[in-house]
Amino acid sequence: MTAVTSTETMTLGQVVEEFTGGTMPVRFTAYDGSTAGPDEAPYGLDLKTPRGAAYLATAPSDLGLARAYVAGDLDPVGVHPGDPYDLLVELKNMHFEPPTPARALTLIKALGLRGIVPPEPPPQESLPRWRRIAEGMRHNLRRDAAAIHHHYDVSNRFYERVLGPSMTYTCAVYPIPRASLEEAQENKYRLIFDKLGLSAGYRLLDIGCGWGGMVRYAAARGVRVLGVTLSAQQAQWAQQRIREEGLEDLAEVRHADYRSVTETGFDAVSSIGLTEHIGVRNYPAYFGFIRDRLREGGMLLNHCITRPHNRRQETGAFIDRYVFPDGELTGSGRIISDAQDSGLEVLHTENLRPHYALTLAAWCRNLVENWDDCVAEVGEGTARVWGLYMAGSRLGFELGDVQLHHVLAAKTCRHSSAEIPLRPWWED
Repeated sequence: MTAVTSTETMTLGQVVEEFTGGTMPVRFTAYDGSTAGPDEAPYGLDLKTPRGAAYLATAPSDLGLARAYVAGDLDPVGVHPGDPYDLLVELKNMHFEPPTPARALTLIKALGLRGIVPPEPPPQESLPRWRRIAEGMRHNLRRDAAAIHHHYDVSNRFYERVLGPSMTYTCAVYPIPRASLEEAQENKYRLIFDKLGLSAGYRLLDIGCGWGGMVRYAAARGVRVLGVTLSAQQAQWAQQRIREEGLEDLAEVRHADYRSVTETGFDAVSSIGLTEHIGVRNYPAYFGFIRDRLREGGMLLNHCITRPHNRRQETGAFIDRYVFPDGELTGSGRIISDAQDSGLEVLHTENLRPHYALTLAAWCRNLVENWDDCVAEVGEGTARVWGLYMAGSRLGFELGDVQLHHVLAAKTCRHSSAEIPLRPWWED
C-alpha cells in the first residue's frame, strides 16, 4: 500500500486502502474509476454513487455499509443480493483503521464537503424516539407493538415466498442435514410438542405465536390452543388457515399482547421466538406471567436466540434499526436464572445453534429463487435488508456469535404431589 499525504487528493480506492490498512479482502470498484483489493478476488463491492460514499463516510461500523447497500448505492459482486453469504465470509476478517486527523482531512478532500454531510437514511431504517434517553421507555405496550409491526407486518405474501409453506419464522430442527426446510420445521414442532408432554385434551398457551404453526400443529393432535401475536397480519393469516384446516373448535389466535391473557390453568406454555423482543430487564415479569398461567405441574418450553455469554451487549446498529428494533439477547444462563427465580424448575436445556445456520441458508435460497416476486411485493430495498440480515445471521450462528437455546421448565412445588415424567420422555 502506497502512503498518501494529507495534502494529496485521494481516489475512493485509495481511501478504502487507507482506512482498511490494506486488509480489503474483496475487489472494490468505485464510480470515480478507482479500485482497491485483489484483482483476482471472486467477490466484490461496487460503489455506484457519491451518496453511497457519503453513507460510508458518515456512519460508523456496519451502519454506513448497510445504508449504502439497502439504498442500492453499494452493489455486491459475485453474489446475489438475496444471499450475500459468501461475500460476508470474506469481509469478516477486514478491519478499519481509526481515522486520525490526517486521514479525516484526506477523506474530506476526496469526497468534498458535501460528501461528509450525512444523507437521509433509506426509508427501511427505523429508530424509535428516546432510544438512549430513558431505558425504561423500551418495551411498553405501545412501543412493543410498533417494533413488532416494523418487522412482522411487512407482507404475508413476502413471508410466504421466504419462509415456505410452513410460514414458520423460527429455527427449524433438522433430523438430518439434508432434510428439507419443511421437514425440519415439522420436526421442530414435534420436538416441542413432545418436550411439553402434550396429548389430546390438554390446554396450550402459545405466546408470540407468529402465523400459528405451533397452534395448528398442536390443535391437529387434539390439544386446545390459544395463540397470541402482536402482529395484525400474522393473526389474520393464522385465523384464516385455522378455518381452512377446520380447527376452529380447538385453536384460537388473538391479535394481542401476551400480557393481556387472563386465562389460567394451562397444561403447557410454548414461547417460540418471543423472548428476544421483551427486554432482558423484563425477564422476571415474563417468567412470572408464565408461571401464573400454568397449572401445578404444567410445562414451559422457551425457544430463544441467545449469546454465548451473559453480559450486556447491544445488537448492533444494522439489526437494531433495520431488523429488530429494541431486540435484546443474552445468554442461556440469564434465562435459566430468571426462570428459576420466578419459581419454575428448569429440567433441561439444549443448544440448537447449527440448526439455525441451516434454517437461514434455506430461507436465503427461497429469497433468491423468489427474488423478483419479493421485490415486486416489498421493494428492492426491503428485499436487500432481508438478504443481508439472513446471510449475516447465518454466519453469526456458524461462528458461535449467537446461539439458539431450548429451556424446558415446570411449575412445581416442594409440597406438591404433581409429578413430571423421567427424562428424556420426548425421545421414547
